[in-house]
Amino acid sequence: MNQTTSTLLSWITFMPLLGAVGVLAVVGLRSVGTLAKEAADQACRVLAMVASGLTLVLALGLWKAFDPSNPGLQFVHHTRWIAAFNIEYFVGVDGLSITLVILSALISFIATIASMPWWPGNAHLDEHHFTQHGVAGYMAMLLLLQTGMLGVFVAMDMFLFYVFWEVMLLPMYFLIGIWGGARKEYAAIKFFLYTLSGSVLMLLAIIGLYFNNPAHTFNMVEMAKFGREGGYLSAPLVLGMSFMRVAWVALFIGFAIKIPMFPFHTWLPDAHVEAPTPISVILAGVLLKMGIYGILRINYGILPQATKWAAYAMAVFGCINIVYAAFVCLAQKDLKRMIAYSSVSHMGFCLLGMSAFTQQGIDGAVLNLWTHGLISPMLFLIVGVIYDRAHHRNIEGFGGLAKQVPEYAGLLGLAFFASLGLPGLCGFVSEFTVFLGSLATWQTLTIISALSVIITAAYYLWAIQRMMLGKLNPAYTSLPDVNWRERLTLYPLGALIILFGFYPAAIINLIEGSLRTLILPLQ
Repeated sequence: MNQTTSTLLSWITFMPLLGAVGVLAVVGLRSVGTLAKEAADQACRVLAMVASGLTLVLALGLWKAFDPSNPGLQFVHHTRWIAAFNIEYFVGVDGLSITLVILSALISFIATIASMPWWPGNAHLDEHHFTQHGVAGYMAMLLLLQTGMLGVFVAMDMFLFYVFWEVMLLPMYFLIGIWGGARKEYAAIKFFLYTLSGSVLMLLAIIGLYFNNPAHTFNMVEMAKFGREGGYLSAPLVLGMSFMRVAWVALFIGFAIKIPMFPFHTWLPDAHVEAPTPISVILAGVLLKMGIYGILRINYGILPQATKWAAYAMAVFGCINIVYAAFVCLAQKDLKRMIAYSSVSHMGFCLLGMSAFTQQGIDGAVLNLWTHGLISPMLFLIVGVIYDRAHHRNIEGFGGLAKQVPEYAGLLGLAFFASLGLPGLCGFVSEFTVFLGSLATWQTLTIISALSVIITAAYYLWAIQRMMLGKLNPAYTSLPDVNWRERLTLYPLGALIILFGFYPAAIINLIEGSLRTLILPLQ
């Protein structure tokens, strides 16, 4: 395996953490009276912007330097960490993880911009989340969350992977629980308990994999090699059942909660509805992708025999996600809750495609992580724009807004049509590739899933009709259109949605080689 030695991934991962340390230093200066409150708050915002922006620049540099023809790990930084337990600091990227590193950096930067109520033109926005509970704490938690997310995608030691996975949990809990909406405590606790339950199952499985490997290593490359050779087939039974299958199910449930997969999905709508808009952007754009990534990296990579055993179940749950959540969306009156359930539906495409074990299917699944990671943040930003002005999200409470806010209506239409899979926009390409790859393997499930696209179109078009068309609601005759801060978050995402709709090869070329290697033992 050709590996290049580099500290670039370490810089990308820990740059936000350095920004968080800077924010804490500003808090210290304010506590001793060196800085006034307003100056300290502004300094915290600037530090967050700089740290998040530098992370994105480094991630784009990583993209430029990445060699798509090499399916192995690149930009490896590998050293001993805790020698007594054979734990290593081991980071690297391949085609599976590089797109998610870039996506995390991009969405985190956009979320940081969306967290800036002090920009010109934002005087009408509701700023109570920032003024009541403090800017410094919010920015520090946001930056710590970014480090946790990036670390999950670059870690190649399973102990390190688990550490980053847990690091990501804590700041998200506080960001929802402190800066969220009316039912923020309930949503935050529900999110924490669901995720922690999955984490406990993951931890037990990780310990089992460690002890049933003669090398007693957490190195994912070595564990994957041992697993492909059938090493875990001879592990002692667990409660009379195959260890390999028990470990696979435990890991899968932990990751399925994060996807979220039916029936573990109920935490997501509450978390989305109560979270502030920038946190919903990160939650939909990045955190949901961790579940699919974990299954591909660990379940597929280390336990391929058990993965083949569970393929049909994955396909069935993927189909349920797609169809069930689409019908639930149709019944929603809260715009943010509708979009939250749409994420549940769209993540089902990933499960369906990756369970087929075909090149097109797994390419479509990982491409869907990228396309949904662009579309869903734009959708939640769209919700945030109208909520900041109208202070409600009731779809039926609007009407005729296209006449009053035409720029907003155009952006909403672009995001909605991308999510429902309109050809020419990136959502279509990923869904089409999933169906192309899964039809031969799961014909009935694929046909059912494809027909549910009609339901997806129905709930989006019905929402457009109720919000944008018809007679203008007199309550919104003075509603302002989007401002420059909002344009800085929405237009880049809109442009990327169109770009990758016409040129998905930019992502497929990155992922194809590594994914071909990943599914080879499964075919």
